[in-house]
Amino acid sequence: MSRDTFTPPPKTKSVLTAVLLLLLLWGSAYKTDATIAQLIQGFPEMGNLLLDMWPPDWSYISVIWQPMLETIQMAVVGSTAGALLAIPVALLAARNVTKSPLLYYPARFLLNLVRTIPDLLFASIFVAIFGLGPFAGVLALAFFSFGMIAKLAYESVEAIDPGPLEAMTSVGANKLQWIHFGVVPQVTAQFMSFFLYTFEVNVRAAAVLGLVGAGGIGLLLDRSLNQLRYDRASMIILLTLAAVLLIDTISTKIREKLL
Repeated sequence: MSRDTFTPPPKTKSVLTAVLLLLLLWGSAYKTDATIAQLIQGFPEMGNLLLDMWPPDWSYISVIWQPMLETIQMAVVGSTAGALLAIPVALLAARNVTKSPLLYYPARFLLNLVRTIPDLLFASIFVAIFGLGPFAGVLALAFFSFGMIAKLAYESVEAIDPGPLEAMTSVGANKLQWIHFGVVPQVTAQFMSFFLYTFEVNVRAAAVLGLVGAGGIGLLLDRSLNQLRYDRASMIILLTLAAVLLIDTISTKIREKLL
């Protein structure tokens, strides 16, 4: 009995794909003047900047402690508000919950629109409307969180086990009961994981929203850089790093218990 010989797939497609990627990379680097030569030339200046940042101004921590807490508070409020807004929109965007295309297509378009706008642009818009301060930053983080969490949540809803939903439908459950007992228990852990991940991202984002006047530690970072006080800037960076690492560790432990 003859055995079919295995013929490897042609490598032409892989080679053409690699060539196309290299051409795109080269073209992008050429148009943006991103060259290795410029990177090598900038190394000495990077070294001088690092020398200016060391040692950090440890006495400055008494000044930046309160703005750092404000930054974390902005992330807490913005993430929570965005998560609450994301719940109904995620349910509207999920096709296995909302059957009508007239509802889930506009919901998805809204999410795409919100995710198109970066958080710094949101912050700039809200600073122009509400003035300088953390309120503009909270609104920017809330919109950013809303777009991210709702997108991840509706995809999780569409991936749930349809068995419990079909069983509830067969016994005459209404829509609210269907969602409360059939959908929510299957996505709660994932939703909390999305919320915690977004909160981690928002702590980092809130630290730079002050660059456009939206409150938090970013205001002092911008001031330190403008005054060429790199020792103070390094102190702000170190405190932000410590806060982010602590929050990442705590949220990781919580996600492990949830999942």
